[in-house]
Amino acid sequence: MTATTLSYDAGPTDTPILEETIGVNFVQTAATYPDVEALVDVAQGLRYTYAELDAEIDIVARGLMGLGVEKGDRVGMWAPNCAEWVIVQYATAKIGAILVNINPAYRTHELAYVLNQSGVSTLISAREFKTSDYRAMVDEVASGVDSLANVVFLGTADWEALRARADEVTPAQLAERMAGLANTDPINIQYTSGTTGFPKGATLSHRNILNNGYFVTGLIDLRPGDRLCIPVPFYHCFGMVMGNLGCTTHGATIVIPAPGFDPGLTLSAVQSERCTGVYGVPTMFIAMQSHPDFAEYDLSSLRTGIMAGAVCPVEVMKRCVADMHMSEVSIAYGMTETSPVSCQTRRDDDLERRTSSIGRAHPHVEVKIVDPDTGAVVARGEPGEFCTRGYSVMLGYWRDDEKTSADARSRYNREAIDSDGWMHTGDLAVMGQDGYCNVVGRIKDMVIRGGENVYPREIEEFLYTHPDIEDAQVIGVPDAKYGEEICAWIRMRPGRAPLDAAAVRAFASGKLAHYKIPRYVHVVAEFPMTVTGKVRKVDMREESVRLLGL
Repeated sequence: MTATTLSYDAGPTDTPILEETIGVNFVQTAATYPDVEALVDVAQGLRYTYAELDAEIDIVARGLMGLGVEKGDRVGMWAPNCAEWVIVQYATAKIGAILVNINPAYRTHELAYVLNQSGVSTLISAREFKTSDYRAMVDEVASGVDSLANVVFLGTADWEALRARADEVTPAQLAERMAGLANTDPINIQYTSGTTGFPKGATLSHRNILNNGYFVTGLIDLRPGDRLCIPVPFYHCFGMVMGNLGCTTHGATIVIPAPGFDPGLTLSAVQSERCTGVYGVPTMFIAMQSHPDFAEYDLSSLRTGIMAGAVCPVEVMKRCVADMHMSEVSIAYGMTETSPVSCQTRRDDDLERRTSSIGRAHPHVEVKIVDPDTGAVVARGEPGEFCTRGYSVMLGYWRDDEKTSADARSRYNREAIDSDGWMHTGDLAVMGQDGYCNVVGRIKDMVIRGGENVYPREIEEFLYTHPDIEDAQVIGVPDAKYGEEICAWIRMRPGRAPLDAAAVRAFASGKLAHYKIPRYVHVVAEFPMTVTGKVRKVDMREESVRLLGL
């Protein structure tokens, strides 16, 4: 088999990798575009030019140094999207502290685990959001976190006291700290769901995330002065890397529509701020397009954006282009462990490629698809495990095992990264002859029915074509005869009567192979979701087993 027929590809290398730290890169952008708006927080009514934001970041960076935060110390950020989140992101980068992103949906058990596992010494937290009383939860767990020395609550005298501590540290001392950093230093820990039941802390460097943000937005041609609406959470790579770092590496404007995702507030921010692009997972775009006042919003300023985090239904993408003016919208694929993006569609790709693929290899990134059992690269067109290698692969999972060795590498568990530097994603994918890839499922989500491999994605895409179905998710459930059977969870379009299994079977008959037709159908108002907008198929499987008495 020739190299061109194997499922291997490498992205372009004509644009060089950025080899500076996040802080140095931001200072360069602020010097080049001092009067361009850098950050708009719509909910708080806050606006900063690049010059103003750089000055505010320096105040918080010096304030953290005044608190005693050293290079390599972990600073936790536990808050919904807000201007302060962005400021802390860049302030920690300037002083070489490692920002620990804490999911705003966490409760005390998860909060205590993350604070202890990463060894957070300073926690910056919201006071409350929606039904979460963060102050009460911090009070509950703080005594059990030995590393925790400082807690700063946003919107209180704590935040002003932190800023006031900047007076204890000179600009020269901050400059000296910045000069002592390397772009390969760890700068960020992001917790991602672990198979053991505990989240794992993917540890990322300046080089990892600065470049990924830069190349992601380079591929959608984000330019100085462009305005990007970011309703996706900052605690996740989509928000803080593809969003914030994507903007600041190109002199574009970060627009925060609201603390948490709200379809109406997102549409309103796009209209009022004349946004050039908007980000979202497919469920967010579905929510925006289903908003009762959708047609009333002026979205004519939009030209681009990114949909990522889950598979994009064809009809949703068509409406992004036709009804939201996003002619250059891009699909991106990746995982937290790869900073995150490994593949992306190009802005001039046709609709077919943007809906039936995750794009092709990112700049300076290699991708291959291998047989999960043998590790051999499969032929193009054959499914296998998606693997990726390059600058974007994380340093490792944070163990914080500093007692075993003084060597920082001992802190990382490089599980899932092989000896040649390939990150094994656990995703099943196919590479076409043109190098464009498509994810067909998770290795662990694949359904094996009577010896036939069934990929849920294929059935979900088919169910989207039913005029009454708004969204669909397919799982395997235990079956005595076939090993597994197909179960579809469906959400109906507003005002449409629920479908039963017989109706779905009738719709699929003659269009899908008999073994792919769902035996069970469960109509729901919502799917169980992670806060990043990914469907929790594990929960769906458990609930289906219970409902069906299997």
